[in-house]
Amino acid sequence: MPASRLDAIDRQILAELQADGRMTNVELARRVGISAPPCLRRVRTLEEAGFIRGYHADIDPRALGFEVQVFAMVGLDNQSEAALSGFEARCREWPLVRECHMLNGEIDFILKCVAPDLSTFQSFLTEQLTAAEHVASVKTSLVIRGAKDDPSVPFEVLEERLSRSA
Repeated sequence: MPASRLDAIDRQILAELQADGRMTNVELARRVGISAPPCLRRVRTLEEAGFIRGYHADIDPRALGFEVQVFAMVGLDNQSEAALSGFEARCREWPLVRECHMLNGEIDFILKCVAPDLSTFQSFLTEQLTAAEHVASVKTSLVIRGAKDDPSVPFEVLEERLSRSA
């Protein structure tokens, strides 16, 4: 189901679940103005179509002792599909790497990493990341503080765009 085929109720379901994924189906149905059985069917359809990838708790890493957050900009020695996909697969194996994005431009990947302390990150950097196959360069930036960390989708922008095109 392409995004363009989502109706207003589907989009409202997604927005409500994004704000609070723990609510009951009955509460969700009440909020979107439909009864519980069709609401559950819609949620299942949205899950099967890949619009809903999962349900997660928003954990504060610092509360668990992960005091260090670092962005690592990685350049590879070549951009063959084998090198790119091999690096992505390796990133999925490293627990300190929480996000990995391939970029267009001067760097090939940006990684968001967390660690309990600087020495743990330094060990990862020198023993694993810079030693990985095809890694030619790594530049790191330590996060001092975060001003915004919102993984959600801005539904208000989507709704505004849809209202203009209607």
